[in-house]
Amino acid sequence: MQLSTCSSFILLNFISVTLVLAGRDFYRILGVSKSASLHEIKKSYRRLAKELHPDKNKDDPNASQKFQDLGAAYEVLSDEEKRKKYDRCGEDCLQKEGMMDGNMDPFASFFGDFGFHFGGEQKHETPKGADLMMDVYVTLEDLYTGTFIEITRNKPVMKAAKGTRKCNCRQEMITRNLGPGRFQMTQQTVCDECPNVKLVNEERVLEMEVEPGMVDGQETKFTAEGEPHLDGDPGDLILKIKTQPHAVFERRGDDLYTNVTISLEDALVGFTMEIPHLDGHLVSITRDKITWPGARIRKKGEGMPNYDNNNLHGILYITFDVEFPKQELSEEDKEAIKKVLNQKSVNKIYNGLRGY
Repeated sequence: MQLSTCSSFILLNFISVTLVLAGRDFYRILGVSKSASLHEIKKSYRRLAKELHPDKNKDDPNASQKFQDLGAAYEVLSDEEKRKKYDRCGEDCLQKEGMMDGNMDPFASFFGDFGFHFGGEQKHETPKGADLMMDVYVTLEDLYTGTFIEITRNKPVMKAAKGTRKCNCRQEMITRNLGPGRFQMTQQTVCDECPNVKLVNEERVLEMEVEPGMVDGQETKFTAEGEPHLDGDPGDLILKIKTQPHAVFERRGDDLYTNVTISLEDALVGFTMEIPHLDGHLVSITRDKITWPGARIRKKGEGMPNYDNNNLHGILYITFDVEFPKQELSEEDKEAIKKVLNQKSVNKIYNGLRGY
């Protein structure tokens, strides 16, 4: 019995040592499977970065460590070479070969600030450069499935230059003594002497996430990626969603609209067809009754995903147009059609604009 207990203790110690040597489980930290795509990894990282940011979890003593673990997991799994090495021999191998940057902060440097701020309102005590606003044109497919867009920015960056310059200029009140009991107060500009700088353009690649269900005008902000300020902070870069026109679908809120032209034969006897959707899946339509020009059907759950809850989808509205034959009909054909339809002439005159 004692031998069994001792063996169990040794086995548990061995398992613990093995786990320590293997390092952190980056897949578990990011909440993705080992077969996860780069898109899934980026999407999960973005979501967790919002949830685990220390500024949102000030009561959690482990918040900073969790956030650092998340950054390390993203650093490795978003890099193809590091990920392959990690899958082969774990975090220890990456550490030994110097393949991990412990100071990396992808949350701030790669994604900006996700378009929102943590904590309370912050006041800028220093001057700030101008914000840059840019429209990013995306397809309806991008807004349906979600994607990442890389944006190359030539950003002016301040570099040291020879000489000095006046900086931190401010208005100060100066008192001058004009004699016994007399003085004069004047305002004048006072400047410091700072090292000179010059602006040099540097190419920088930013990555913007287009989330499923986003709408026109939604913004993503990259802090300090705007115009520089010689004596202060750079402005921000603000990217706004704009949807490109689509050849098949029109979006209205979370609903989609499309038109389908069918033959007169299909309109009379019925038909079955499939419409390719924005992500490639097929929407099946079956009609076993007469379809008149302008008829509209609804396909629930086939619209756009809702931005706040991607599990909810709008409605797909399909309006039918009927293409009539262009060839002339023989007298025999006309008589046959009259016999089949058995319809009396209906000549109703009304104001169609009012729907009467």
